[in-house]
Amino acid sequence: MSTPHVVVVMGVAGTGKTTIGPLLAAELGVPYAEGDDFHPEANIAKMSAGVPLQDADRWPWLDAIGRWAHGRAGLGGVVSSSALKRVYRDRLRAEAPGAVFLHLTGDRKLIERRMADRRGHFMPTALLDSQFATLQPLREDEAGVSVDVSGTPEEITQRAVASLRRLDI
Repeated sequence: MSTPHVVVVMGVAGTGKTTIGPLLAAELGVPYAEGDDFHPEANIAKMSAGVPLQDADRWPWLDAIGRWAHGRAGLGGVVSSSALKRVYRDRLRAEAPGAVFLHLTGDRKLIERRMADRRGHFMPTALLDSQFATLQPLREDEAGVSVDVSGTPEEITQRAVASLRRLDI
């Protein structure tokens, strides 16, 4: 990447956005923001109860992430957001037109195992199917790359950095 862009680390729950995001930010020398921190309390309560969010629940969350990304325009940054649908990514780009997406992808069984192993997170494994059903992968006209989440966090991060550097942005 030739200029400091904001990278949105996206993917279904359990792909490692919260693990890879800070590693990527450190590698790029930019700040990291945890997307879950932008959720209103009502969203966290819903997800904790195993209730999938509706689009109306997501708009304020996406707008808050977009404002953070906009504030980092030209400076660079990394932020996590599931950004599962194209319309969600479009909403983020409306606030931060230069945002680039890093889609963390992987085998459902691997992701479910990782979700089951983590402690203290509000997203239950019961919502994984709804996440995969909602997911609309990046399209060719969207600035971004997809990276498989198999391997160690360090290996995933290195693949992500290499892929992002190959982008013609």
